[in-house]
Amino acid sequence: MAVRIRMKKMGRAHRHFFRICATDKRSPRDGRVLEELGTYDPMLPEADARAVLNKERVSYWLGVGAQPSEKVAVLIKKYGENGTHLDAQRAALEKLSMPVEIPDAGEPVSTQKSEEEKAEEPKAEEAKAEESAGDGAAADQAPKEESTEEAKAE
Repeated sequence: MAVRIRMKKMGRAHRHFFRICATDKRSPRDGRVLEELGTYDPMLPEADARAVLNKERVSYWLGVGAQPSEKVAVLIKKYGENGTHLDAQRAALEKLSMPVEIPDAGEPVSTQKSEEEKAEEPKAEEAKAEESAGDGAAADQAPKEESTEEAKAE
């Protein structure tokens, strides 16, 4: 049986994710696998954190004659047992595992009113209208009351 180490596509549209697998050369890309050897997530912002390999199992399969695909050969060269980017990968994985600080957004520019505030709004407007009308009416009514009191006194 001819064994290849290649990527099996997972994920969804516009969000790719790959598993690095040892498969029979004749099986389809997303078909049955012999063993999963790692993952590759091209959507991660840190380039060196994208590939995670099980180095022992990859070296085993290479030792028994498995042939890697072109893309997987590059990943094995960089992140395999004696990879060229192992220190950078370790630093990138540490950076990704750190908690992310989200800055305070501050005060909202405009706030949405709750249903209670919306219900209280017309009442407040009516009260303001009554006060303003009451001030004008009270000023007009005060002299009239005096004149009617004077008329009664006479």
